[in-house]
Amino acid sequence: MGNKQGDFSTKSMNQSKKKNISIVKGSIKDTDKNVMDRNYLINALNEMLSANHLNSIVEKSNLLIGDLDGLTEENLILTGGSEEPMVMSKESLVSQLMQIRDSITIERSKYYIKRLKRGITEVRWGKINDLNLNKWKEYDDILTDSLWIFDRRDKSGNHNAGYWGNFIPQIPNQFIRRYTKKNEWVLDPFLGSGTTLMECMRLERNGVGIELSAKVADIARANIEKDGSENGSSREILVGDSGNPDILLELKRRGIGSVQLIIMHPPYWDIIKFSEDSNDLSGAKSVENFLHMFGNIVENTYKILDKGRYLVLVMGDKYAKGEWIPLGFYAMNEVMKRGYSLKSIVVKNFNATKGKRVQEDLWRYRALVGGFYVFKHEYIFLFRKNRTAGRRN
Repeated sequence: MGNKQGDFSTKSMNQSKKKNISIVKGSIKDTDKNVMDRNYLINALNEMLSANHLNSIVEKSNLLIGDLDGLTEENLILTGGSEEPMVMSKESLVSQLMQIRDSITIERSKYYIKRLKRGITEVRWGKINDLNLNKWKEYDDILTDSLWIFDRRDKSGNHNAGYWGNFIPQIPNQFIRRYTKKNEWVLDPFLGSGTTLMECMRLERNGVGIELSAKVADIARANIEKDGSENGSSREILVGDSGNPDILLELKRRGIGSVQLIIMHPPYWDIIKFSEDSNDLSGAKSVENFLHMFGNIVENTYKILDKGRYLVLVMGDKYAKGEWIPLGFYAMNEVMKRGYSLKSIVVKNFNATKGKRVQEDLWRYRALVGGFYVFKHEYIFLFRKNRTAGRRN
């Protein structure tokens, strides 16, 4: 794309949302099907902590579990006292009460009681996220293992697999929740159909996407507008080259001086050619040329990411001319040359797209003949920007 500010088209989408929660007093049995009195639960836990015999704790735990059976909603609202209402998973609460009840010793049982009590009376926020670490058992949908298996993509809202090369929304969802707080900025230098920005909207983060193709950027805008998640966050879409320094000037002109997370899902080299633009990575003339172009984008966007914050790179490998090309690891090295430390590598299963499904038998035959294995995975690299900048050669 060109180098003038006028070459960048931008669009801001600001949304707002209000949540109303009714406060209901009384014991669990006296409330609605999803509301319980926090003080009732705390008093019960205090009684269990003062118990001298394990049988007393078992009896009280069973009473609480029985009370919870009368609440039919998956998420409970804890109310009462001067504290703000708290949402808690019924399944998690029952599980913790069962752990208390089934403990072999009174010491272990009281350890679990204290942990549960902390979870509903004290808040311990993560340094770079909105996770209450005293309620860590509540976040069973946040992945912490290095092998991710997804049976299907999230198709809720306006997410779809209609755009070639887009990635599943579960990926940005996981990283946005773990590595940002509400109202912080997330940058996607390869916007595509807008998956990252739609997840930002749902999670009340501000999102900015850069897309080389004006046509694709229009698709992203339409998808985001159709998604309709209202939460007061900001959206910016810029048409331009993420490796162009002028793109950062445009961001600053728009009031975005820095971002707190970068999520990159670049087009692969020589697989799907998305455009004839000379800056399009998918049309790079060689692996070396691809890595050089990709490295320029990493270096340019490095400047806008806050120190100590994270970059996510989603990339797989490539098979060409009888040779496995470890494109993901080549790209990983390009990032590490530019002031980032590698924190984790996640291996994610790779489900076939509609177009590839019809060729599965053909690829299986080719693999048997050619002596190779068919791709069923890709990598997610997690990097942290060093607090002391320094480029490695």
